[in-house]
Amino acid sequence: MAKTPSNEAIRELNRPRDLTALAVAKLKKAAVRLEIPDTGAKGLRLIIQPSGAKSWAMRFRNNGKAAKLTLGPVDLSDRKPALDEKTGKPIFIAPKIGAPLSLSQARWLAAEINTKRAGGSDVITETKAEKKKRRSEREERSSNTFGSIARDFFAKHKTKKWNTRPRRWRDDAALLGLRYPKDSDPAKVTPEVIKGSLVATWADRPIADFDKFQAEAAVEDAVKHGGDSRARKLYSVLNVLFNWLPLKYGVEVNPMLGMKRRLGLGPPSSRERKLDEAEIILFWKATDAIGGVFGALYKVLLLSGCRLREPARMDRTELGDNGVWEVPSERTKNHLPFLVPLPPLALDLINSLPTINGSNSGLIFTTNGKTPVSGFSKAKKALDAKMAEIAGKPIKPWRTHDLRRTFSTILNESPEDGGLGIAPHVVEACLNHVSGSAKSGVAGVYNKSQYLSEKRTALQRWANHIEGLVKGRKADVPSLEAARDKKTKAAAVSAAKRR
Repeated sequence: MAKTPSNEAIRELNRPRDLTALAVAKLKKAAVRLEIPDTGAKGLRLIIQPSGAKSWAMRFRNNGKAAKLTLGPVDLSDRKPALDEKTGKPIFIAPKIGAPLSLSQARWLAAEINTKRAGGSDVITETKAEKKKRRSEREERSSNTFGSIARDFFAKHKTKKWNTRPRRWRDDAALLGLRYPKDSDPAKVTPEVIKGSLVATWADRPIADFDKFQAEAAVEDAVKHGGDSRARKLYSVLNVLFNWLPLKYGVEVNPMLGMKRRLGLGPPSSRERKLDEAEIILFWKATDAIGGVFGALYKVLLLSGCRLREPARMDRTELGDNGVWEVPSERTKNHLPFLVPLPPLALDLINSLPTINGSNSGLIFTTNGKTPVSGFSKAKKALDAKMAEIAGKPIKPWRTHDLRRTFSTILNESPEDGGLGIAPHVVEACLNHVSGSAKSGVAGVYNKSQYLSEKRTALQRWANHIEGLVKGRKADVPSLEAARDKKTKAAAVSAAKRR
């Protein structure tokens, strides 16, 4: 153990001196803490701990009291400053409190602090506040990780127009790597993290560290492993997430900006696929063969022209005595309630399904009485396999949404071209579209008609058309004029009876 020097020896060790870089490096530790004033800068002190650690500090009077301000550790690396490429002169970078400081940097910082004090600044208070701010930023940075923020995003994010969660938020969450239980509220449950996903890979990385290069690499990887479609979806969800981030997370610029153009992620090409008459017959036979909940669900999809998740969650309370199915607004794309006058063929399919007792026994398309059916990808593969088996050859690929396009196309086509000749505004109403001259713009503000009678006639004609195709006979498809004549005659008979 080193012997403690005498008071006289300590005073000699701590005597003021005009320090040089060489002297700072050579000064040795002692058994006591040393504080050596530098005559080259007012108030500057070189601190040498008994351990040998060296640092810079300042001594002065603050508000009439003795005060000390630690500037930072001594930098003994003898690093030379970077040179400006044009002038060849050293690039000056202002020293900061807390950073390693050479002698010249410590003197420059001391001079700056003395200038501030002469101007009336309370450098002690300011330094404490700045230190607290940096500590808070570090803590926030460590807690604001990609994994935690992704969970926060799906728990809190709502669409601006409807103030509801996006319809496909579960798919978006799975794309990033979070799998939520069925029918769960993301604000109340902890999701499963999918192995190898972005959330798993980036879980502990501060969100503020992400730049356009890292984000672009993730989207390029999605192109490699999932194609342009997956890449577009990943780009979209990341873009929305970074736009949603509050400023407190420290992301000042969305790293997704400009990426869509750079990677050539244009909009997907419009699909043209629809089923022809032979394929409709094949489809119907295959649904007969697979039977059960999915067989009936696919038939109802074709007969109603609805989107998959609208009938998939159908509840018996939504069906009226008049055969009208009221799809609630939370299940429709435009968030408007939708009235569907189902034809008897569709109602027979629905009524043929047994009621399964469970906590949610009102569900129609269910296998356990608790939750709606799921596993659509598996069911679609089974349906495709059955269609190919019946056809005796591979079938042309198609998607479930193509049933809706088939429905729309044949309803719109003129009878001369094999269609039903339904008026376009009625077809749009059957699809729950708020578009076309009858509903768009100012017209839509005043025209709130549901076209229920017209939709009933159109859907019945479509069901007759399908039934005729399947049974191999000419469909009993009355014209719209005949339907209107029938309705007029019925009204006349009713009026005559009242007289």
